[in-house]
Amino acid sequence: MSSYQLIEKYNIPIPRYTSYPTVPFWKEGMDNADDWTFQIQKAIRAGKTAEGISLYIHLPFCEQLCTYCGCNKRITKNHQVEEVYMAALLKEWEMYKAIFGPALVVRELHLGGGTPTFFSPENLTHLLKNMFHGVSIHPEREFSFEGHPNNTSRAHLQALYEIGFRRVSFGVQDLDTKVQTAINRIQPFEKTKQVTDWAREIGYTSVNFDLIYGLPFQTLESVRNTISSVISLRPDRIAFYSYAHVPWTKKSQRAYDENDLPKGKEKYALYELGRELFAAAGYADVGMDHFALPGDELLLSKEKGTLHRNFMGYTTTNTEVLIGLGVSAISDVFYGFRQNVKTVEEYYAELEKNKLPVYRGIDLAEEDILYRKHILNIACKGHTVWKNEIAATPKMKAQLIDLQEDGLITLGDDELQVTSTGWNFLRNICTVFDKKMNDATPGSDDNPKFSQAV
Repeated sequence: MSSYQLIEKYNIPIPRYTSYPTVPFWKEGMDNADDWTFQIQKAIRAGKTAEGISLYIHLPFCEQLCTYCGCNKRITKNHQVEEVYMAALLKEWEMYKAIFGPALVVRELHLGGGTPTFFSPENLTHLLKNMFHGVSIHPEREFSFEGHPNNTSRAHLQALYEIGFRRVSFGVQDLDTKVQTAINRIQPFEKTKQVTDWAREIGYTSVNFDLIYGLPFQTLESVRNTISSVISLRPDRIAFYSYAHVPWTKKSQRAYDENDLPKGKEKYALYELGRELFAAAGYADVGMDHFALPGDELLLSKEKGTLHRNFMGYTTTNTEVLIGLGVSAISDVFYGFRQNVKTVEEYYAELEKNKLPVYRGIDLAEEDILYRKHILNIACKGHTVWKNEIAATPKMKAQLIDLQEDGLITLGDDELQVTSTGWNFLRNICTVFDKKMNDATPGSDDNPKFSQAV
């Protein structure tokens, strides 16, 4: 079967598998702080925090709306919001510190958004130094942040470096003027080069770029030009994401005429071109849209079989507990997930009541934990064995045989190995072990909508 035939068959709406069960299967009304505290303490007792925890801080503010964006954000040019929001973050963190107790160790930290560099260097320093007060930092820490090339200053990079950050991801997305105009993100190549040069001069050991394929007006020529320019800067990692067109949840995406979006074969050709150009430039395919240079920690982790995946994407730390702070942030404590309320106003109101601002989530049954393990094995290792753990249903067996016949996996005795072709279809392979989705009734309310695989 040709690449295009495969994409026609497997380009279906499926999850991105940053969690299992996936977010659409979570329940609202999961706002009981005692229940959430119980799940955290259960993880602590089980030793899930022994190597430290991961911490994600959501900083939602942006000065301008990028219309493609699916993140939770608040558009404003009023920087007075920084102080109030920082106070709320610190209050939420104090509540978590009380639950974890004095043995709390932070191993991984990521600032996401929104635009983290909306906040001034001074305010970011104030926020993080106060968060670290009374908390141990793991000697093998991994601190990273997302930077917008247009507003990341050398002072931002210097301030965060001094706090311990060594990795930065710049949202490049696309360098074509027509595409940038359509997505309302005018960002000259010179800006990206400048912040990249600054980061390396200061001492950052990993500079990463995020690119998106499938944006309005992208062509093979424009994507080739973007990638050629990007490769000239030799970022250590490149994330080449598929544009997720979900206008039913993100109203700003309704600004696009559907006819302006590359779809199907046309969109997949953009991805294939990207993969070819990355490979020719010496980048290896990590999986799930990620590429890295030889020697990069992410690639080394994949080769050693220690790669992990959570709501921050692929990680090298293998922490089993992730606490998300801020509006809409998601926490994962192995035995359960919770998401914070989605508006800044609700977030402030819940904290004003001295209450953790969670509102939806799910507590995992033993069966969920088992299926999650196999999904993570596929996404991170390309291999899983389910002998004596799962009795494959007729539907699962049929799915597995179909994947093997299409050359995406090889099957053994209750085990599978992802093929080189299959690495392009990891999400489809993961769906075999997505019991929640497979058990849902097609077309019903319990079968939610997802973005296309490609």
